Amino acid sequence: MPSTPDVSVVIPTFARPALVRRAVRSALAQSVHNIEVIVIIDGPDDATSSALGTITDPRLRVITLPKQGGAPNARNAGARAARAPYTALLDDDDEWLPDKLEVQLDLANQSSVELPIVACQLVSRTPRAEFIMPRRLPSSGEPLSEYLTVRRGLFHGDGFIQTSTIMAPTELLRRVPFTLGMRRLQELDWTLRALSHDGVDLIYADKPLVIWHTDEDRPRVSFESPWQQSLEWARRSRPLMTRRAYAALTMSVISSMAATTRSPRVFRTLLRDARRHGSPGAIDYLTFLQIWLIPPELRRALRDRILSRRRRMSATVAAEAPAVARRVQADSPPAASRDTTRSERPAQVRVGAHRAGEPRG
Repeated sequence: MPSTPDVSVVIPTFARPALVRRAVRSALAQSVHNIEVIVIIDGPDDATSSALGTITDPRLRVITLPKQGGAPNARNAGARAARAPYTALLDDDDEWLPDKLEVQLDLANQSSVELPIVACQLVSRTPRAEFIMPRRLPSSGEPLSEYLTVRRGLFHGDGFIQTSTIMAPTELLRRVPFTLGMRRLQELDWTLRALSHDGVDLIYADKPLVIWHTDEDRPRVSFESPWQQSLEWARRSRPLMTRRAYAALTMSVISSMAATTRSPRVFRTLLRDARRHGSPGAIDYLTFLQIWLIPPELRRALRDRILSRRRRMSATVAAEAPAVARRVQADSPPAASRDTTRSERPAQVRVGAHRAGEPRG
């Protein structure tokens, strides 16, 4: 193996040996072979160390931290240990499709900016359904803080970034470390802060390359509800987002954490904060009300059913499209010449570097 890998993969874990083995194997199965996989065990954990010890691939490195510090601290330790120019992040309960790093490296190499962050779509897999997120990619002229927070429908996933989709320059991950102590919104916090630096660009591959296992029956940090901490973070981070983004974040993501309190006082606090410091749209008010009025289990079930139905409809349309195209082609007169280069090129979305809170011209 060459002395310098093309990509360092960082996987933080603790006390989930079976899951982390699955994540590691998906990383080692990448079509890009010249990689290193760094597993950061977040504190002494004999079961995980033993499970990883059965994997004999020399590209795997295991680092055990002396004490638990949380996933952000483990990711930062992995970035410090990385030897490659790019580092890709993978949560221990997720997995990658085989061409994930190949697609992202190609996009990074095509980018003209100094520090490209490359993300992708993912398959969100729940016990009831699976669907692709984000459902759309950034529009031209759309501030990224709004893309990542503002909903166009009542369910999340319009604009989205998740840790296991991120590949970024190792230099950038060291310059902008993950915030220690954050229990929720870790990737959103990191992305907004990283985008505030000069020379940083966000690029999306418009195909799902990650499987995000969102098993509601398994304990995970993302199902905890530290709404006070998240609200304080949002208030501190207002310079990194537009007023519309702040209102949407407060009335959707943070409200979904706080709604379990069923507290009229908390309801009023969040609504007042969103109106005072943000600019809510009609969809934000609708989202806010449905979050507070509909129990979270029912909301998740409705979301999964609706999004799965949309996915089946999209798959049906996609399956019928070639036959329609053949009929149209058969009915059309032959063209003298045809430029196939653009139509055959895989679609990509590139968002120019800018400060996340500022509209782009």
